[in-house]
Amino acid sequence: MYRVDLNSDLGESFGRYTLGMDDKIIPLITSANVACGYHASDPVVMGKTIAMAKEAGIRVGAHPGFPDLMGFGRRNMAVSPEEAKAYTTYQLGALDAFCRAHEMKMQHVKPHGALYNMAAKDYALSRAICEAIAEFDSSLIVLALSGGELAHAARDMGLRTALEVFADRAYEEDGSLVNRRKEGAMITDEEEAIARVVRMIKEKKVTAITGKDIPIQADSVCVHGDGAKALAFVERIRDTLTAEGIEIRSLDEIV
Repeated sequence: MYRVDLNSDLGESFGRYTLGMDDKIIPLITSANVACGYHASDPVVMGKTIAMAKEAGIRVGAHPGFPDLMGFGRRNMAVSPEEAKAYTTYQLGALDAFCRAHEMKMQHVKPHGALYNMAAKDYALSRAICEAIAEFDSSLIVLALSGGELAHAARDMGLRTALEVFADRAYEEDGSLVNRRKEGAMITDEEEAIARVVRMIKEKKVTAITGKDIPIQADSVCVHGDGAKALAFVERIRDTLTAEGIEIRSLDEIV
């Protein structure tokens, strides 16, 4: 039996600036990664996002990033493990307050942007993030790049770990995501993206940007909700997975 979670990065609007189509995407996914105010979001947006997730009956997780609103958390920052741990703890606490207010239990943690990509290659940074998670709530699931160092650190610490793949991103041979600045980093052909997702789930393989097949594990598929065709794309992924006999379930039913 094949099972997979569909996750999306949400709650990334800020003040008068609206990003994404959260109200349309939320009913189509099983897990929402909610921004915690560092790379995006604000207290009002966080509260509204949690309320929408509760109404739709989906699970929520924290999406902590670097304190970089202007750069949307996508710029690398030189931080010590101690700082990364403190940043993570701070953001977990912020989102948990809204979860408690809406009588919801946080399910998972997925770092955002540069923090996510740096952690995938830096075990010490990953360990610091995982220490913050373990000390805050050891029942939380760590959502990490398949084959990356964050997944290794989470497992070493005995945390529940879910491995994530991306429908619209290209992969290097080492399993890391191709930098967005490089040509071919984004998979723009919908048919190709969906076929890649099905293969990652069923065959546990994906073709890297070099043309070489590499192993991959797909517990959760990240679908983005801020593109022009995002809504139709998520609907197509859901329909295709169902047709392929793949059950769509939340993370806590998979790992």
